[in-house]
Amino acid sequence: MTLTRACQAVGLPPEGAHLMRLGSNAVYRVNGSVIARISHRGTDTQESERAIAVARWLESADYPAVRAIDVKQPVIVDGRPVTFWLAVTDGPDDWATTDEIAGVIRKLHSLDAPPDLNLPPLEPFAKASERIKRSAALKSESREFLLQRLGELKDEWLKLNFELPTGVIHGDASVGNVLRDRNGIPTLMDLDSFATGPREWDLVLTALYYQHFGWHTRSEYEAFANTYGFDVMTWSGYPVMRDIREFLMVTWLAQKADENEETATEAAKRIETLRTGGSRRDWKPW
Repeated sequence: MTLTRACQAVGLPPEGAHLMRLGSNAVYRVNGSVIARISHRGTDTQESERAIAVARWLESADYPAVRAIDVKQPVIVDGRPVTFWLAVTDGPDDWATTDEIAGVIRKLHSLDAPPDLNLPPLEPFAKASERIKRSAALKSESREFLLQRLGELKDEWLKLNFELPTGVIHGDASVGNVLRDRNGIPTLMDLDSFATGPREWDLVLTALYYQHFGWHTRSEYEAFANTYGFDVMTWSGYPVMRDIREFLMVTWLAQKADENEETATEAAKRIETLRTGGSRRDWKPW
């Protein structure tokens, strides 16, 4: 088993490990206080290496982010990069509020990454085409629609004029990636997507969750914008970036559509919504 071999490689007892969630990574709690993240086979090891390097940097900067344990990693088992992290909480997840999330993002955006970290520039569409093409569950007309829409969004991205300065970004900043730790401190999770790019990228998901999905209330979104100090929804490029982030959410789910009927149904619903411009209020958080 991948997890067992990875644990043995870093001297952790694998007994009692249990699966916490299965998404872009398989996430296990190991030995109570350690979290193991197993990437898909064939995943570029540079992503995992970068996440560990980012964690080391953020720890040295005393920034509130998840800490990588002090072992040589990632560990590669059967072509799968495996990384190990200190658990943020001992019990159930304690999600941060929107204003706490904004504070964490604002603090991140105030940092300058050391040159040797070699953060890549943001590539918004890097995985979208591959996700669309490899999903066996997609109907041909859905695949054609998504590829056509991808081309349109790529053109629109190139025309954007950003208001905020370019710099360090988390890449996937949202309510799902900020937990309160044992002391109640909001802590940034999932460091895989760190890059340099427009700061608006880290703000748009919270706006999208509020405006299109209804996952945040108006007051929660206003608290987020006020704490960060910039309302991304007032930016002229917001509708384009919102549509891009939403589209990428759909392609991420589309690649998983052949896993089970529930995922396939949700992916088909989202694709049809994009096609028709219908309401997103019945999209399920995934």
